[in-house]
Amino acid sequence: MVRPPSGYASCVPYARALSGIALSGDARTWWTAASGLYHRDSVPAPGSVLVFPAHGRMRGGHLSVVTRVVGPREIRVAHANWASGRNKGRIATDQAVVDVSARNDWTRVRVWYPPTASLGITVWPTYGFIHPSQMTTEAEIAARMPAVAASL
Repeated sequence: MVRPPSGYASCVPYARALSGIALSGDARTWWTAASGLYHRDSVPAPGSVLVFPAHGRMRGGHLSVVTRVVGPREIRVAHANWASGRNKGRIATDQAVVDVSARNDWTRVRVWYPPTASLGITVWPTYGFIHPSQMTTEAEIAARMPAVAASL
């Protein structure tokens, strides 16, 4: 996990800078805001943003950027501010996300939780993936990560 120079990173500006998707507002509003502007679906791809609605204590929702598709039910993501406690506000990369939905549609996932070094026990609802206007490769996303982290 990386602490950005500012000392704190939020998921929204991190996802916007890393993916190139030019949306703003709380993470929970991105799915609706993307309608008609960006392609949305249930298929992960490098550079796409996985959108989490408000859920439990996560009132603002959450955004994760897909860095790699491992298989039909597993991806790796980069995101900011997923952990709590002393890890709050940090950037985490190469974090596993596993689809646990009954229909393999990415509407329910488990997310790697760095403090426990395992997939968390919580099953999180998601809206799906917002795709950037231009296709992105794993290498392009990996190359952007250091610069984005340094800019926050």
